[in-house]
Amino acid sequence: MNRPRLFHASLRGLASAAALMLVTAAASAQTETKPADPAPPPAATTPAPEAAPAPATPAPAPAPPATETPAPPPPAAEAPAVPPVSKVQSADPFGEEITLEPKTAVILKGKANWDNAFESLIEAFKSVTALLAKQGIKSNGNPMIVYTSTDDNGFTFQAEIPVPEAPKNLPQTMSMGTTPDGKALKFVHRGSYDNMDNTYEAITNHLDEKKLEAKDTFVEEYTTDPLTTAEDKLVINVYVPMK
Repeated sequence: MNRPRLFHASLRGLASAAALMLVTAAASAQTETKPADPAPPPAATTPAPEAAPAPATPAPAPAPPATETPAPPPPAAEAPAVPPVSKVQSADPFGEEITLEPKTAVILKGKANWDNAFESLIEAFKSVTALLAKQGIKSNGNPMIVYTSTDDNGFTFQAEIPVPEAPKNLPQTMSMGTTPDGKALKFVHRGSYDNMDNTYEAITNHLDEKKLEAKDTFVEEYTTDPLTTAEDKLVINVYVPMK
């Protein structure tokens, strides 16, 4: 065998193998020494889109306050019965100037003391009224008392009851005549006969203040029936004939 050839062939094989090894080693070294490429940055995480906030659920409107059912109105109180309107009483005349008209009357003259004055007047009225009733004659005016004289003990008077006609067969104690007439001042007394003193005192003061001259007589007209009316309910017109 030719050795030189084999040597050269081997050498070439070795050289080739060495070169290959070098290349491999260099590549390996390069691989070892070459820093590894930085890892690509992690892909940016695309933030998930924020979920659109759910529309706020509107708070429920506050329930309207419960409407209180109004209590049924109390039954209307019955209006009190309105009493019938009484006739308004105007102020009584005091010193009113009037003119008395004469009327035909049955007249009974009498005399009394102050202690039983009213009883004496009532007895006089009863006597005349009984006569008229007996003959069926009705009076056409209020009974009157005319004082013809007075003193500290008593007085004389005429009880007069107007009539439309003269009675027959008059007793001696009675006569026909006329009631007072002419100008007079009118006053009104309300209440019992015993309180007449107060009325006459007021009349006297009125005459003095006005400087009026009156006749020496007074006339009382009983507008309430003196035979049936309670004494404290009497209404009496007092006439003062003027000179």
